[in-house]
Amino acid sequence: MVWLIDSYDFGVIVIDGRRYTSDVTISRGRVLDGWRRREGHRLYLEDLDEVLKVETQPEVLIVGTGYSGLMEVSKEVEEALRSREIELIAQPTKRACQTLNQLLRSGRRVAATFHLTC
Repeated sequence: MVWLIDSYDFGVIVIDGRRYTSDVTISRGRVLDGWRRREGHRLYLEDLDEVLKVETQPEVLIVGTGYSGLMEVSKEVEEALRSREIELIAQPTKRACQTLNQLLRSGRRVAATFHLTC
């Protein structure tokens, strides 16, 4: 199933008609509500367990870094994705939502995580 982003604004994302008010992960045709990280404004490899511990890896991982783009992606994540040949796209969440929709429409195998505030 393809989950397109209908809209995003600070603290709220609407995916396929459903409204979410906590951070989300989209992976393997599922939306996982309430995505938590070890540290609120930094992304570590362990925070991506739902995305990376699967048989079929995504081609691209999109990270929505928050409304103002304050969440940082650790070097550990960048290196691990590179070693798995997964393209990383880290952007403020509004732009990341647009990027996800574009890549999904083009048929790419994409996973995404979205920080909805900050």
